[in-house]
Amino acid sequence: MAITSPAAILAEHGQPLIIDDITFDDPGADQVLVKLFASGICHSQLHQIHSPATPTPTLIGHEATAMVEKIGSNVNHVQEGDHVMISWVPRNAARGQAPPAQPPIRWGSRSLTFERSPVYTWSRHSLVDQRYVVRIPKEVATDVTCIVGCAILTGVGAVLNTAKVQPGESVAVFGIGGVGLSAVQAAANAGADPIIVVDLDDDKLAFAQHFGATHGINASHVDAVEEIHRLTGGGVDYAFDAIGAPKTQEQILHATRAGVLGYEEGGMSVLVGIPQQPISLDMKLLVRGQKTYQGSWGGVTRPEQDFPMYLEWYQQGKLKLDDLVSRRYTLEQINDAVHDLEQGQILGRSIITFDA
Repeated sequence: MAITSPAAILAEHGQPLIIDDITFDDPGADQVLVKLFASGICHSQLHQIHSPATPTPTLIGHEATAMVEKIGSNVNHVQEGDHVMISWVPRNAARGQAPPAQPPIRWGSRSLTFERSPVYTWSRHSLVDQRYVVRIPKEVATDVTCIVGCAILTGVGAVLNTAKVQPGESVAVFGIGGVGLSAVQAAANAGADPIIVVDLDDDKLAFAQHFGATHGINASHVDAVEEIHRLTGGGVDYAFDAIGAPKTQEQILHATRAGVLGYEEGGMSVLVGIPQQPISLDMKLLVRGQKTYQGSWGGVTRPEQDFPMYLEWYQQGKLKLDDLVSRRYTLEQINDAVHDLEQGQILGRSIITFDA
């Protein structure tokens, strides 16, 4: 049976998204049809919208909460009526696992793709491979928790899973958006001290203190690396780049402490933001400082294990999602949402909410 539902469609690079109906069939054997409660609006979607590498027309979005409406014959971990989380990171991932085949989705006479992500969530309904669906308790809020599927798993995972920050270790986070603030909260929950945040916006720096930051540095006023060294007496144990800009990629290498020859290793620089162009780094700093430069793609997340812990943190007040979600839009307001994110008007994370 053909199903019709509204969605945000990227029809042309750099142009406003089009809100229109898309059409698809009932779930295949390994698919789940969901009706969305809310979807996060991630900065990486701006790259999709503007990049000529993104195929068009395409569907966008990769973190959401939803209710299961129909399941395929091979699906047994969720049932119709369940509340679920949608993420671009698969459950039970295995080395060499092939990506799922995309279901045929139509926009009028044209075929739609979502090749830059295994899911799409800027839509009223979504047809998703079962690997990207995780059941959540019905008593958990379904609006603010939608950002667990990307912002939280990326920022928190970088701190807990990639870096494995321990109590008393020092942390610096460059870029205080949704991912950066998630990293700050994870560092605070891990017992890190100090937790230094770096940004160009005083409002964001002040906002970060609510999530556990102990010091804020406005990099437009001072040399951020020099200030980190001054505050820590030689550099932090871990520096996280939640932006991925050429300058911040280099700064996190300089911001970490050097090791002591024959005694201890140096600090770790963790690149979380998505680089958009190649850069050059001084590898002598890695060798002589015995430092580590590590990438973190999705925070080494295992959704079936990590998501329940993040939701427990939220219920305990240790993950302040209600404060992190600072602005809400309807699907019809998606172009306003994109504009506001591009203009740096979002403290934390913005989301799309749908009528129940």
